[in-house]
Amino acid sequence: MEKNRIAADGLVKTFTRNEKRNRKSDINAVDGISLSVQEGEIVGILGPNGAGKTTLLRMLSRLMRPTRGSVSIRIGEKEITDDIEIKRHIGYLSNNTKLYGRLSSRELLQMLGVLYGMSREDTEKKIREIGEILSMESFIDNRIEKLSTGQTQRSSIARCLVHDPQVYIFDEPTLGLDILSSAAIIEFMKRERERGKIILYSTHYMEEAEYLCDRIMMIHRGRVIREGSPEHLKEQTGKTNLRDVFAELIREEGIADER
Repeated sequence: MEKNRIAADGLVKTFTRNEKRNRKSDINAVDGISLSVQEGEIVGILGPNGAGKTTLLRMLSRLMRPTRGSVSIRIGEKEITDDIEIKRHIGYLSNNTKLYGRLSSRELLQMLGVLYGMSREDTEKKIREIGEILSMESFIDNRIEKLSTGQTQRSSIARCLVHDPQVYIFDEPTLGLDILSSAAIIEFMKRERERGKIILYSTHYMEEAEYLCDRIMMIHRGRVIREGSPEHLKEQTGKTNLRDVFAELIREEGIADER
């Protein structure tokens, strides 16, 4: 039986920018990226600021329509291409997610349970599970506007879990968090991988990616410049860590652009 997966074929996202003298030009923020990620796999999306990571993740989550290319999800024997149906199988975490500050985390999750058409009993059961997984018991009934940065981020991740999606798309989930909050989120993702979830994960923290990811996609100027396991990338470049691999690949790209 074929595994669950999310796949993209030739994704392109073109934006028009204004230049001097009322001239306009097109730029491809994402330029022909294809990928396939299977259940039980964490794939890291790495690249410098402006590389196209967030644009790529937004297209994969169907929050942004590509200029060209397509996204599909296979669940069991069913291939899904419909936007609404795809969203039902995805939990997407943006790096600038805003929550309803006057609600408690529990109230937020209860509201989402209603929106997803879940029964009250199933919603409450899921909230208990999520509270335990993300260690939210001590603050789950506090108003979100009163929470710390780490607690707010865990609440934001919790909202991605209520409907038990098959695919997680996380954009900088540990950015700005303290060590304990980051560790809780990383350990959560490892457990979800063991449950057979599909995880796409963008981060600026190279050590985190090296520890967590099965496969890395290095993106620069909207294109994949190298892909492979952390060990494979280190062997290819002769480096001992992903930070140096990253710097070497960007340097090689810069040299190639000058030719």
